[in-house]
Amino acid sequence: MADFFIGGEWVDAVGGGRREIRCPADGSLVAEVAEGTREDTEAAIAAARKAFDTGPWPQTPAPQRGDLLLKAADLLDRDAAAFARAESLDTGKRLVESEYDMADIAACLRYFGKLAANDAGRVVDTGNPDAFSRIVHDPVGVCGLITPWNYPLLQTIWKVAPALAAGNTFVLKPSELTPHTSIMLMKLLTEAGLPGGVANLVLGAGAQAGAPLSEHPDVDLVSFTGGLATGKIIAASAAATIKKVALELGGKNPNVVFADSDFDTAVDYALTAVFLHSGQVCSAGARLIVQEEWHEEFVDELVRRAELIRLGGPFDPKAETGPLISAAHLEKIERYVAAALEEGAVLRTGGKRPDDRELAKGHYYLPTILDNVKQGSSAVVDESFGPVLTVETFTDEDDAVRIANDTHYGLAGAVFTSDASRAQRVANRLRHGTIWINDFHPYLPQAEWGGYKQSGFGRELGPTGLAEYTEAKHIYQNLRPAPQRWFSGEPASN
Repeated sequence: MADFFIGGEWVDAVGGGRREIRCPADGSLVAEVAEGTREDTEAAIAAARKAFDTGPWPQTPAPQRGDLLLKAADLLDRDAAAFARAESLDTGKRLVESEYDMADIAACLRYFGKLAANDAGRVVDTGNPDAFSRIVHDPVGVCGLITPWNYPLLQTIWKVAPALAAGNTFVLKPSELTPHTSIMLMKLLTEAGLPGGVANLVLGAGAQAGAPLSEHPDVDLVSFTGGLATGKIIAASAAATIKKVALELGGKNPNVVFADSDFDTAVDYALTAVFLHSGQVCSAGARLIVQEEWHEEFVDELVRRAELIRLGGPFDPKAETGPLISAAHLEKIERYVAAALEEGAVLRTGGKRPDDRELAKGHYYLPTILDNVKQGSSAVVDESFGPVLTVETFTDEDDAVRIANDTHYGLAGAVFTSDASRAQRVANRLRHGTIWINDFHPYLPQAEWGGYKQSGFGRELGPTGLAEYTEAKHIYQNLRPAPQRWFSGEPASN
């Protein structure tokens, strides 16, 4: 089967290579897909270039572009069950989580569909009655979109929806581990009426299929979500042709808990912050920074609750979190924990693969808590991207801010406190792109999403018109925080 979508047609890979896609939950074969080469991607770039330079899409009135995105959202609602199942098979995540993702994806399509319809530019007062001045927004051109494996379709829509709303064409290169919802998306956009050549899809490893998107002179913008090392390579490659670049490179996100918080709520959110999707979330709250007087009691309760979290595959109704994406990633987590222990961290729970024979078929790792980690240690500095929580302590507000900002990342963070003034002070001082107050993880498509420091630059979401020389921060406050019980806290035997 042809898996590449180029110039409005399904085509075979030039090299004819194939890749097995296996479910991380049990190793079962999901499908085989094409494995792309540089030649495949260059063909897709040529198709996108032609569609932008000579096709109708860039000149299509913005309200009509918006209408297509709204229709795509309706089609996604119709097919949500099929998309969610495909996403869970590729990633191993629980089906209910994939279903939540589909709702967020449809909401994102609708947001940008409506934004496109309302984007008429603005008039500038010249002070001269005989002159007229206006600001308009033109599409960038051909966009190279490289997406990760942890939230495959959601991260794709974060790029595709604004690109289409603005009148661009694109080449999409999803993670080689999770291709199926991208394949399905091409069919859905075609059904919605998108002209041929506007959307193009190639599959394969980044070094072969992805590299031309940051190197080729016919690509005007490259957007990448993934690891820091790859992001640096992409930024350097894009510099040769002065492309516009948007990078979201993960984070080492602090969750600051003051001793005046509601104890049960703070514990509950601390668990969800790091163990949702087995920690494979760029904004995961992997650094717990708790006030000293709460340290012992708080961590004891976290350990108790973490040991009750039920692991399982995407279609196990009792599962509360799932596997890691691959054997290689599982081994990376094991090395990360081993290094932390060598540096003096105290293992409070987890730190190994589960003993369950059924789970041994997949890439599972127990929820892990590392206490008494030292500032500057690898456990604090490096992103594990797994179900591993590190614990640090602070004395007062200034100490908390200093510790939380002591990272070369700056994607997201949270502060838990019952003091409204303190919440705002700390949120304003944290150098991270998104700050949650008495909450963790919610995002809004109309808000900024991007990072300070080495978490990247550019913005995936939010309105246009960002100032060039400021950092945009989104502060989200939950006015009625309460335990959400994503993890039940009940023994697995129940």
